[in-house]
Amino acid sequence: MHRRSLIGAAAAAGLLPGVGRAQSAPSPAFPSKQLRLLVGFAPGGGGDIVARVLAAELTKSAGLSVLVDNKPGAGGNIATREMLRAPPDGHTVLLATLGMLTVNPYAMKDAGYDPRTDMAPVCLAVDFSNVVVVHPSVPARSLAEYLELARRPEGMDYGTAGVGSAGHLGGELLKARSGARLNHVPFRGGAPAMNDLLAGHIPSLIASAPTATPFMREGRIRALAVTGAKRSPFDPGVPTIAEQGFPGYAATNWYGVVVSSKVPPEIVATLNALVNRALAAPEVRAAYAQQGMETLGGTSAEAAAHMARETEIWKKVVADAGIRFE
Repeated sequence: MHRRSLIGAAAAAGLLPGVGRAQSAPSPAFPSKQLRLLVGFAPGGGGDIVARVLAAELTKSAGLSVLVDNKPGAGGNIATREMLRAPPDGHTVLLATLGMLTVNPYAMKDAGYDPRTDMAPVCLAVDFSNVVVVHPSVPARSLAEYLELARRPEGMDYGTAGVGSAGHLGGELLKARSGARLNHVPFRGGAPAMNDLLAGHIPSLIASAPTATPFMREGRIRALAVTGAKRSPFDPGVPTIAEQGFPGYAATNWYGVVVSSKVPPEIVATLNALVNRALAAPEVRAAYAQQGMETLGGTSAEAAAHMARETEIWKKVVADAGIRFE
């Protein structure tokens, strides 16, 4: 999957609102009240971390009141539908995952929305790899040993933040490439999944870097592989899946800020400027880097193009793997 930092490129090209020329005229009347930032997963997971860092900077730099509102469940669809039901005045925004934007409409019988027509991208936020981690009781010390265990008749259970999450997609891709018996166990967010791993209730997870890294450093879990195309500079000692016998394998997670397509374009432009200014703050970029994340940002058009590329990649994985969920 394609990963790149968009803030520097957009600024250099004069495309970053607040740094170069704005993509359209901002709305002077917006915002006029508290912003509600919806997150489709439980507190403590990767999405929650991204949202709270962003909300804190918006409060600090723009003087806004921002409520982070966790609505976990249904692969993020509960939060998505909540956003779409809200008044389209731009004061309700969604921190959406690749699963919510590029997978759910193809893996669900009726997702209840079409990102291409029902949503307006504001901008990309962050991108990061997931990590294959195991409980210390699991004897595997490498991905090859892990997959060998998964080839037993009972297979290997792996948890994720939920159906349609980046971890789920990455697991299905690894299952297809390796032929191992990887049994998906969905949770209602990364934090609950990690709690069960730490307690030994599940042997392994494909977890976000922000969720897994603190426990990796404490030695409470063991990392076997990262899912991105390259090693994480945050955990350079952990090899990629591609390095361990699966060339070309890549599955990263990313978050983007979106609103209802009914929100006026000038309000989307104002939100784009506000979010980009927050993402450009050195303390925000440092906070995300400490969690193994790459800060993105950029224009709404760039976010839309990224969504379109990712949709083509993961729509095929969903179809080939026969992924279906309610």
